[in-house]
Amino acid sequence: MLKSLFRRAAAAVGLGALFVGAPATAKAPQQARPALWKVSDADTTIYLFGTIHLLPEKYQWRTAKFDEAVNTSHQLVVETIVDEKNPTSIMSAMTSLAFNTPNLPPLIDRVPPPARPKLTAAIKKSGFPPQAFDRMETWAAAFILLGNQYRDMNLKGDEGVETVLRQNFTSAGKPIGELETNLQQFSFFDALPEKAQVALLEGAADDSRAAEEEFHGMLKAWSKGDVRAIARTFDRDLANSPELANALLHARNANWSKWIEQRMGQPGAVMIAVGAGHLAGPDSVIAQLQRDGYRVQRVQ
Repeated sequence: MLKSLFRRAAAAVGLGALFVGAPATAKAPQQARPALWKVSDADTTIYLFGTIHLLPEKYQWRTAKFDEAVNTSHQLVVETIVDEKNPTSIMSAMTSLAFNTPNLPPLIDRVPPPARPKLTAAIKKSGFPPQAFDRMETWAAAFILLGNQYRDMNLKGDEGVETVLRQNFTSAGKPIGELETNLQQFSFFDALPEKAQVALLEGAADDSRAAEEEFHGMLKAWSKGDVRAIARTFDRDLANSPELANALLHARNANWSKWIEQRMGQPGAVMIAVGAGHLAGPDSVIAQLQRDGYRVQRVQ
């Protein structure tokens, strides 16, 4: 289950967009309606939109109601800004953390013997020399190897929701902000115990057919706005990893809900676009805002 969650978590950070290859087309449901909420008062409106960061090419997910929210918003805020055309910033953030542990064993020796054939095959498929992985901390190697699965699924970073929205807001001359820096996002993985990092590595070397089935299941739930299905998936995958649950979801959701509450003190309209898993379930940003007394209205 932790392996499945890693695929979602990596896409949430956005690093996967740097390693995907040529896209394929996929049809969205005729009535694709991803969930959209808003919290507002007399002079402030904040829209909350749960996203999927990597999508197939030409996947139709926008609606008239969503576009109205975009057009009336004065600012876009995303988890972190990933510039796929100029990846220097995010790669610098990653390398600043990925090589800080001396005398690491070879990467292949960090996984149990039964997992080594798949890892060997994944390393070969990546095109990176094996020696390059041996110096990396385990979580960083997992991120790079996850690119194999994204390429096999024909996902494309510049078709992802955040990338499209950033282009829209930039073209309109509207500002774009981020809730976390690239370095902060990688630091969540860097702080994980080695056992958890090894599980991430095994997940990155898994058969891409399982990853594709899992992705399309989440894509279907997202397109239908089925927040309960998204929450069930994350709850199941996180059940055996409280460290990952806290690092990737609970602590961040708490921070983001406080940011929103502070932003409510300023006038204007803002579109916040974050991974769909952060807006689903009992510890979601939505739930925390409601517990703090805010009325969160679902508008799609």
